[in-house]
Amino acid sequence: MLRPPPAVLRRLVDEYEALSAAARPGEPADLSARARDLAYTLCVSTGTRDAERALEVAHQWLATAPAPAREPAPPTATGRRTPTPERA
Repeated sequence: MLRPPPAVLRRLVDEYEALSAAARPGEPADLSARARDLAYTLCVSTGTRDAERALEVAHQWLATAPAPAREPAPPTATGRRTPTPERA
């Protein structure tokens, strides 16, 4: 099964959890259309059929995902890039 890139999965999880947290307590069926779309996308992305299970799987995958690569520094006024500090 193909897995989405960790950055994409992180964005889906973060947005879904933010919308879920903003929902009124005791009214889980009152999710917005965006939250329903995110739940569906998370389920498809993780190969699950339940949003809660999709979040569990997504969190497991994100916990084992490699750290994101650092972006190179933008060019300076001279057109040269400043070196990116090495990781410890």
